[in-house]
Amino acid sequence: MTVRLIISGKVQGVFFRASARDIANALGVTGWVKNNQAGNVEILASGNDVSIKQLIAWCRKGPANARVSHIDIAEEEEKKFENFSILR
Repeated sequence: MTVRLIISGKVQGVFFRASARDIANALGVTGWVKNNQAGNVEILASGNDVSIKQLIAWCRKGPANARVSHIDIAEEEEKKFENFSILR
């Protein structure tokens, strides 16, 4: 399963990307995370259904200083990645 997540709210400058990478790695999810120009965090993630659902559940709260207001979730065509990385 591959999903694209756009996470809105206070999500930049709160270690969201690094925390998302750590969670994804712990769950065996691959893909990437980046800040976008609109001030949101974008994630493209691939993994099994359970792991993706756990990642989405974490994204609804994020790290301690984040304040997530909304998540757009879109299923994508299956993609394969070697790891989960932070894009600049």
